[in-house]
Amino acid sequence: MELTILIEYGWVLLLLIGLEGLLAADNALVLAIMVKHLPEEERKKALFYGLAGAFVFRFGSLFIISFLVDVWQVQAIGALYLLFIAINHIVRKLFFKKKVDNIEQKPKKKSGFWGTVIKVELADIAFAVDSILAAVALAMTLPNTNLPQIGGMDGGKFLVILTGGVIGLIIMRFAANLFVTLLQSRPGLEIAAFAIVGWVGVKLAVLTLGHPDIGVLPYDFAHSTEWKLFFYTVLIGIAAAGWFLTKEKKAREVE
Repeated sequence: MELTILIEYGWVLLLLIGLEGLLAADNALVLAIMVKHLPEEERKKALFYGLAGAFVFRFGSLFIISFLVDVWQVQAIGALYLLFIAINHIVRKLFFKKKVDNIEQKPKKKSGFWGTVIKVELADIAFAVDSILAAVALAMTLPNTNLPQIGGMDGGKFLVILTGGVIGLIIMRFAANLFVTLLQSRPGLEIAAFAIVGWVGVKLAVLTLGHPDIGVLPYDFAHSTEWKLFFYTVLIGIAAAGWFLTKEKKAREVE
């Protein structure tokens, strides 16, 4: 494999690890809230089942989408879905946070153990779809390799997406607390992470519009170096804005 291709694959993998880390932290925070009413032993079991479900759903999503990745309808649905979850999360975070906090303060009937496990597994399905679609959108404009195809996807792209997904799960299991603390001390990073998801949705939309069966945009543009440079420049700008434009909270405030 040529050096330039290795560098490009390595760069996308680093981006995936960063994005997976932030999304995994957000996901871990959601799961922790979902199981916090359970006794400690049951809480551990529910989270274990949730992690096992995350493995199954992510691998299942990846193998399914590897056969459908070049279908423009699937690309279009993926783009709309990523844009929806990004806009929905950011709007709720910025404009409806107080309302959500007030609702959360009201007492709710807590689910039992298996009811909580089911909720965790449903959340895992949503997290798996988010993660895989974002990874696919980042990887699809990578150059093809000489590795054998897996499903309908180039083997190199498949391995990058698989590696990013596995690392995301490892972060969710072992390093989620560090990322949760980071998100709490720099809350703008959470908004930035979902803004990046939305921007990745835009990338998937460009791929869709540049699909040979659609032809709204030139196919060469969707895979051009200029578009890639612009995309990654904006992506890095979003991440930098999330870091530098957020006033860091002190440790006492975080606790």
